[in-house]
Amino acid sequence: MTTFLMYSSGLSCWIYKICTQFCIPSSSELLTTHEKRTMPQSGKNKQSFSDLRKNLQDLKKSFEEVEEPVKQQAWEIINDELQDILKKYSLDLSKEQMKIFNDPIHGHIALHPLLVKITDTPQFQRLRHIKQLGGTYLVYPGASHNRFEHSLGVAYLSGCLVKILHENQPELKITKQDFLCVQIAGLCHDLGHGPLSHVFDGLVIPKAKEEKKIRGLYDDIPETWKHEQMSVQMFDDIVKSLKTENENVLKEHGLDDKDVTFIKELIEGAKDSAAEWTYKGRAEDKSFLYEIVANKQNGIDVDKWDYFARDCYHLGIRNSFDHQRLLKFSRVCEVNGRNHICFRDKEADNVYDMFRTRYTLHRQAYQHKICNIIEEMFAEALVSADRDLHEGKPKDMLKISEAIKTAEEYSKLTDEIFEQISSSTAENLQESRNILDKISRRKLPKFVGEARLTEENMSKEILTKSWKAAVQKYNPTDPTVSLNAEELPVYVVDLDHGMKDKNPIESVYFYSKRNPTKASTIKDYQLSSFLPEKFNEELVRVYYRRTDDQTDEYKMKDKKKVEEAEKCFQKWCDDNFGLH
Repeated sequence: MTTFLMYSSGLSCWIYKICTQFCIPSSSELLTTHEKRTMPQSGKNKQSFSDLRKNLQDLKKSFEEVEEPVKQQAWEIINDELQDILKKYSLDLSKEQMKIFNDPIHGHIALHPLLVKITDTPQFQRLRHIKQLGGTYLVYPGASHNRFEHSLGVAYLSGCLVKILHENQPELKITKQDFLCVQIAGLCHDLGHGPLSHVFDGLVIPKAKEEKKIRGLYDDIPETWKHEQMSVQMFDDIVKSLKTENENVLKEHGLDDKDVTFIKELIEGAKDSAAEWTYKGRAEDKSFLYEIVANKQNGIDVDKWDYFARDCYHLGIRNSFDHQRLLKFSRVCEVNGRNHICFRDKEADNVYDMFRTRYTLHRQAYQHKICNIIEEMFAEALVSADRDLHEGKPKDMLKISEAIKTAEEYSKLTDEIFEQISSSTAENLQESRNILDKISRRKLPKFVGEARLTEENMSKEILTKSWKAAVQKYNPTDPTVSLNAEELPVYVVDLDHGMKDKNPIESVYFYSKRNPTKASTIKDYQLSSFLPEKFNEELVRVYYRRTDDQTDEYKMKDKKKVEEAEKCFQKWCDDNFGLH
């Protein structure tokens, strides 16, 4: 018995060492993973597998020679060692009490108990009351889905990608803690969205800063405030509240403070590819994990995969991009000294379809000419109701821009604020109520025209100045009509494939079937000749803000004004700045 125990103990240590070095899966997973693996292995790895099998056979033979009742004790020693290995390197969560969500996009989604605890917090539940596509649902009636279900979808896809990388490349040493952290980051990446999602950080906050500057008020809003920063604050608030209920809630699932740091870094994304690795959550060999939720390197991440599929489904727009296929061909390769997620070279067209889908969604839905003006009106209503933009901060107004200072105040800020304004009787909110009333009654500014800019780097200020001059110079064909540039605001819309004027494919790494360990950017001759030469464009739009008086007489005047404005716009496009 003594000889056997010494042998089994030594062998267990040896097995553990091999597993640590090559991240070999547990015996229960070995055959399945071996059958799935299609990539060639190095000679060193093959030798290690061979040695492992031989020692396992020796262990089995020695174990069979032991007599009862000593055999039971010997088995417990071996089993404990193997369970330690399994616990560290297997992503099998079958023993956990997973909760099933029925999702219209991904089917039945199983979420880990820790993720369920997060979803059951007020900070996360508020996402049920934030429209995924802002005011777009007032043009596309089906687009009324919320940030809540999108966040569940991103968490699910995060787990799918991590599992595929783990199964195909066990040498990456992906642990259960890595898996949980990436999923939690996917779940919490949009916690910081405000009313109507991007309307808040894209329109309301910039307008609030502009108003403070005009009124000479102290501006304590960060210059580059984005919802990701608030997502991190909200996540901190969730962790704090969970620990109040159970101090060991993270420890019970194998997580610690370093993992919390890692999750927050994942939410914000690895912003640069500098030579020095500055992130604290994981070492540089795990850099590929930072590209799953928010990929700042090339924009390919599971956040987009979910909202492409989900938004197209609710908008009724066809989605030509197949994220399921791209998942299967994902692989980690070392490029320029750092591990990146790469894709098979034959998937280059599918990757381009992803970027093209982004452009299509922006062109047809997100930047739709009526959607944009509705969202501008929603933003104006919030700015008008913001007490922080008034001296003395009137108590009958609302905390809006100042709510970004604390997670507690921000958690109260959802789409429900519009109902709060509409139902209010406060005199200081009358202007906001009037704007929301116009939206509900469809009394929107009239669309005059749209043109594509052919000259680059033209600011809105230059365009506005040019347009005002054109309006003043224009002689209406109807002498009863006079145009006022203040009633005809100019808006500039930027459309691209995700990387401004750059070809996004040039930032993606691809590997080949013959050499799956080496990746590089795709060659021009490997891409379709039908791809565009230019990857961004700017549109200039003009609207007519009609009068509030909607008597028949004024309706006729407005109609004539719009007709004259359209003629003026056409002449401006023909004569100025190379517009057409």
